[in-house]
Amino acid sequence: MKIVILERNSVGTDVSVDRIGEYGDVTIYDNTVTIEEVRERVKDADIVIANKSPLREETLKDASKIKLICEFATGYDNCDLAYCTARGIKVANVRDYCTAMVAQHTFTLALALSQKLFHYDSYVKSGQYSAQERFSNFDLPFYELEGKTWGIVGMGNIGRRVAGIAEALGCRVVFYSITGKSSCREYRRVDKETLLAESDFLSLHCPLSELSRNFIDRDTLGKMKKTAVLINVARGQVVNNADLYQALVEEEIAAAGLDVVEKEPLEEGNPLSRFQDSNRLIITPHLAWASVEARKRCVEEACLNIAAFLRGEDRNMVNN
Repeated sequence: MKIVILERNSVGTDVSVDRIGEYGDVTIYDNTVTIEEVRERVKDADIVIANKSPLREETLKDASKIKLICEFATGYDNCDLAYCTARGIKVANVRDYCTAMVAQHTFTLALALSQKLFHYDSYVKSGQYSAQERFSNFDLPFYELEGKTWGIVGMGNIGRRVAGIAEALGCRVVFYSITGKSSCREYRRVDKETLLAESDFLSLHCPLSELSRNFIDRDTLGKMKKTAVLINVARGQVVNNADLYQALVEEEIAAAGLDVVEKEPLEEGNPLSRFQDSNRLIITPHLAWASVEARKRCVEEACLNIAAFLRGEDRNMVNN
């Protein structure tokens, strides 16, 4: 069994992938980006492990032996599922391995912005605190989460974890279902207009689809509270970055925390790269999922997916 890991570095070089060698002859590539690279590197593979590498007809058509694609991720939008299914290629993802970390990062962003932590840290380090006479300084107002409304888009495992934390912090939780098919009954489900009008914090945890693409745009931002904080730890394209930039400049919302942007890494042409006020915009480099523990779980789950497949069992298959 020939196994090709196209993007070994996607799980970090500090996390071992040695166990995958128990299941076959492994060829490892640090990173694979272009169509030509993918096509050449998978042509003799039985199993391909990837993350963002494009896996569709133009890269797989000459790879006659492929039986399984394993994602080092929950998302699988890099795969053409219809083509893989037609070819009899199974596609397996990794589920629920980073729920705790993404939820944690959601609140890291929200609290840093709402409590103006960058401002107050800079105030102390600049020497201004040492130079003042009084014991405290709170020149930029900040507020409690207690009693605020926390809105959620995407009530899957991560959304539910965020809802539980928000509730524990005293927030009233509401959510919106993009597909209209949510089974969640623990929290109040609202329509989009209500979500935008009522949310003091709005966090996005939905997968990318044609329904969620540009879910946050100029129109929706204009319907949010001017005091609202937007958090996107879902997919970059769920938020129109140019529209968000304009909304921040015009102070239509108070702040935004992003772990994802429309095109990654962040391009100089993205207007958000010009917004330098960290009290109102924080952008982290798509790391919300990437705690050491989560990355180890990711590799372990991929191994379990391969082991199950070799036993003739379907585990975490997205195209059964």
